Amino acid sequence: MSSLTLALAADAHLEAFSRASGGAVNIDFDLTFLAQMVVFAALVLVLKPLLFDPVLELFKEREKRTDGAKADARHLQERAGELLRKYELELEKVHRVAGEERDRIRAETAKVEAEQMHEARATAAKIVDEGRARMAEEVHAIQFDLGRNAERLAHEIAARILGREVS
Repeated sequence: MSSLTLALAADAHLEAFSRASGGAVNIDFDLTFLAQMVVFAALVLVLKPLLFDPVLELFKEREKRTDGAKADARHLQERAGELLRKYELELEKVHRVAGEERDRIRAETAKVEAEQMHEARATAAKIVDEGRARMAEEVHAIQFDLGRNAERLAHEIAARILGREVS
């Protein structure tokens, strides 16, 4: 931009400001104003490639990286959600399989327990039957001995009571 264009633009702004504020503003355009405008334009021309453009590029790069990081974070969050769903499905599957295994083991245990109880009852019944048979044999042997000894004892008792030998 030329300094004349800048000066005219500044003048138009000042005139609009003075109308809006209601009071008249007198501005003298002399050489110092033009010198300041030239220095300003020169600073803009010098600083634009040295300062303004690199700073704007830095802002653009930062924005690009921020958007990229946000996109990466969104992607990672979606991936984490997907992994969490898979984990929950697998966990549910494991719980179901564990429940089935627990039920199978309980059924197996109940079956083994029933078999052992049956064997124990059979063994107990066998022991009781053997004990009864042995007791019957012993009772029979005792009765036989008593029968044999009863006659002899009866003779001895009768002989003692009578005081003589009984035949």
